[in-house]
Amino acid sequence: MKPTCEPEVIETTDDTLLGGRVQLRQPASGYRVAIDPVLLAAATPARTGEHVLELGSGTGAASLCLAQRVAGCHLTGIEINPGLVKLSKANAKSNSLSKRVKFLAGDISAPPSELEPEGFDHVIANPPQSSTEAAQPSPYMDKTQANIEGNVDLGVWLGAMLAMVRRKGRITLIHRADRLDEVLVGLRGQVGDMMLFPLWPDRNRPAKRILISARRGVNGPLQLNAGLVLHGENGKFTREAEAILRHGANLDF
Repeated sequence: MKPTCEPEVIETTDDTLLGGRVQLRQPASGYRVAIDPVLLAAATPARTGEHVLELGSGTGAASLCLAQRVAGCHLTGIEINPGLVKLSKANAKSNSLSKRVKFLAGDISAPPSELEPEGFDHVIANPPQSSTEAAQPSPYMDKTQANIEGNVDLGVWLGAMLAMVRRKGRITLIHRADRLDEVLVGLRGQVGDMMLFPLWPDRNRPAKRILISARRGVNGPLQLNAGLVLHGENGKFTREAEAILRHGANLDF
C-alpha cells in the first residue's frame, strides 16, 4: 500500500494531552486520539540518548508524549497518510520538539530509505485494532486506516517492528486483548523478556486492551502483570490512571 493522496486536512481542533503538557492539533472529524497513545508512550522504557521509532504515528500523539516524558530521547514516526504527517510535523513544532522528533510519510511494509533496519533502541506501535473481515469501514479514510488493517495485517506490523529494532532492543505495542493469541504467534521464537499488561475498564469487566512489551533476540520468561484499572465505581479515571494520563507518570511494568 502506498501513501494515499488524500486532500489536506482542513478542519481541525486544538487539543491537549498530559494535562496540557502536549499541544495536539488533529482532524475535527474521523480518527480522534483517545488514551491508547498516551498509555503506549507511558509504557515505553526509553532513556535519554536512545532512538525510538513509532509505526503508524498518526498526528504524533504517542511520540510527542514520550518526548515530553523522556528528555533527550529521539523519536521518528512513520505514517501513511500525508495529511496526518503534515499535522504531526506542525505538532512537533508547536511543542518545541522538532529537534528531537521527526515524522515521515511512508508505508510500514516498505519503509522509507531514511529508516535503517535494526537502527532503533525501541519500536512502538498502536496497530489497527480490527481485521478487514471483522470491521465496518468508516466514511473517514483516516479513521479506516487507523482502525482496520486492510492489506497490511497484524503480522506485517509485528514483522516491521522486529525488522527495525536492534538486537536486544525492545518493542512495545497496545492492542485488543482478544487478539493476544495472534500477537504471541507472530512473535514466537523471536523475542524474550515479554511482559503482558492488561488494561481493565474497571474492576468488574474483562480487559479490552493489553500492552505487550518484549526484547528482540533474547531469552527470558513471559511475565503476566496485574495491569491497570482505568475507571473506578464512579466512572472516573482511577488515581493510578490519572497519574499516567494527566501527570506524565510512567506505566511501570
